[in-house]
Amino acid sequence: MTKYHFVGIKGTGMSALAQILQGLHHEVQGSDYDKRFFTQKALEDKKIKLLPFTEANISSDEVVIAGNAFPDQHEEISKAREMGVPVYRYYDFLGMLANHYTSVAVTGTHGKTSTTGLLSFVFKAFAPTAYLIGDGTGYGDDKSKYFIWESCEYKRHFLHADPDYCLITNIEFDHSDYYKDLDDVVSAFQELALKVKKAVFACGDNEQLQMIKSNVPMIYYGFNEENDFQARNVHFLSDDSGTEFDVYIRNDFYGHFKITGYGKHNVLNALAVISFCNYMNVPLELVQERLAKFHGVKRRFSEMKLEPRDQIMIDDYAHHPTEIRATIDAAREKYPDRKLVAIFQPHTYSRTMTFMDEFAAALATADDVYLCDIFGSAREKSGKLSIHDLQDRIDGAHILHNSMIDDLKQYQHSVLLFMGAGDIQKYQTAYKEALEASAL
Repeated sequence: MTKYHFVGIKGTGMSALAQILQGLHHEVQGSDYDKRFFTQKALEDKKIKLLPFTEANISSDEVVIAGNAFPDQHEEISKAREMGVPVYRYYDFLGMLANHYTSVAVTGTHGKTSTTGLLSFVFKAFAPTAYLIGDGTGYGDDKSKYFIWESCEYKRHFLHADPDYCLITNIEFDHSDYYKDLDDVVSAFQELALKVKKAVFACGDNEQLQMIKSNVPMIYYGFNEENDFQARNVHFLSDDSGTEFDVYIRNDFYGHFKITGYGKHNVLNALAVISFCNYMNVPLELVQERLAKFHGVKRRFSEMKLEPRDQIMIDDYAHHPTEIRATIDAAREKYPDRKLVAIFQPHTYSRTMTFMDEFAAALATADDVYLCDIFGSAREKSGKLSIHDLQDRIDGAHILHNSMIDDLKQYQHSVLLFMGAGDIQKYQTAYKEALEASAL
């Protein structure tokens, strides 16, 4: 048993990794800001000790795992190095952990978390599997033979591992504070593909992924006929029960599938899982059964009914124009008779600046738009623009502050889509509290 101390334990990946190591019977604790994060409940439920930042947390019998958002000058990291305590960056430790298993990395610009969650849910019914999902969910036990994890492309962190298998959902330009352009992003994924040891599963509908070369088999999935695994006859069900579709393998019928989600992106995520499971000889019936039972990961189209106004509140991590458009499209397919109100908090100034026009076009597909102040993130606290620059590009867009949260009450029988990767939940909480107060 090893004692692990996590610097920044409330991060989505860090929280999940802490749970895995505890499941492997190690002693785990961690420190973070004294602010509630949505990842915190899982840590509390597992009775993992949470501490405020202080160099006093560091002792000579620990191994320190440092979150990506914290520099080497952080007081705890600095103290650990001074004491000669082993310090690993999160992405380096993940790479080492993966070497103990048959490893499956899930990556891509969009859809990583949902696909990792879905694959873990399906595959663990077939073989003992540890998994790390980027919504703060982690699971490990001694019997695990496989390790499925969400692998992040930011700053090429995913190159710190050598996976046996890799699922790549798509490649688009993002993280403009690090990558120069789309070609730079493609080069990172190309480097990853050459590190994969057994097989790569990629969305063939994505033009950039068709350019990727590999030394191992590449299996393509998607809607286009050229793919090895193709989805046909897609039907979004009107009774709130999900989506049905058929899968063909090189034009031969393979099976009929049903998922609980809506939107073409969810069909593609399921196809990625189906193609991998077929390659690994998971029985078709088991895949069908598990896909139909999966109800999503945290903060990905998470729904709540608000009875006083007959509203549906949806919480989604969407923070890139492609994700926003997909989320709005999915809500339209599921709730065609309701008005869609987009409430969006941009994440980082650099991303907002880079995709200003794309954000405006995606958000304009909603019926009404509310914008919250830009969330700066730990690595980028300020910028040269404000939320009003985005507002000016969207006809009729409103600015939302918690003090004006009551404005959302006017949207009876509507869908309130709260989207963002920052602390958009504070607006949801304020609105729920306003509804409760008016009901008293």
